[in-house]
Amino acid sequence: MPRLTDARKELRRAQIAEAAVRCFGRNGLERTSIAEITAESGLSAGSIYAHYRNKADLVQAAARAVLAKRAAVLDEYAASDVPPDPDELLARLIAAIDPAEARVGVQTWGEATTNPAIRGIVVDMVDRMRAMLHDCVTAWLVKVEHHEPAEARERATPIAHRVLALYQAELLYAALRAATGETVS
Repeated sequence: MPRLTDARKELRRAQIAEAAVRCFGRNGLERTSIAEITAESGLSAGSIYAHYRNKADLVQAAARAVLAKRAAVLDEYAASDVPPDPDELLARLIAAIDPAEARVGVQTWGEATTNPAIRGIVVDMVDRMRAMLHDCVTAWLVKVEHHEPAEARERATPIAHRVLALYQAELLYAALRAATGETVS
């Protein structure tokens, strides 16, 4: 059998993680089986286990996949010549919420209260998201509001914290609306 290249391995891992996000979003973390993820991904169980040891690894991969999407958007905002102000940044993040991903996020937060491995993932993801938001707000303060970089970094801290809190509230709202089949508006 031909060996997979590193690039092909990463594509397979992403394919599996995306299937896991869809399954977790539909069925919940607890009720989703590896068999369902296998069927959703179109791969064999052996292929799943060649890339992930267990469901906890898949939860971690799913959380990271969701964050990676947000990271790409936030990096783009921070690097732009005219970064969005905090209100616009929040509006753009809210507009990009995928209801299935929101459900996975909220379920992962709940699981983090009792599962130390998941708690570590969630704390890491929230810290990374906060840091990315901080970078975006700092860039806006420097490039648009013309603050000195040191002052901008200091001022950005509470603003980024509030943006993150409001974003998390919107994720919860989207997850609850998705669970009832309502559309998010």
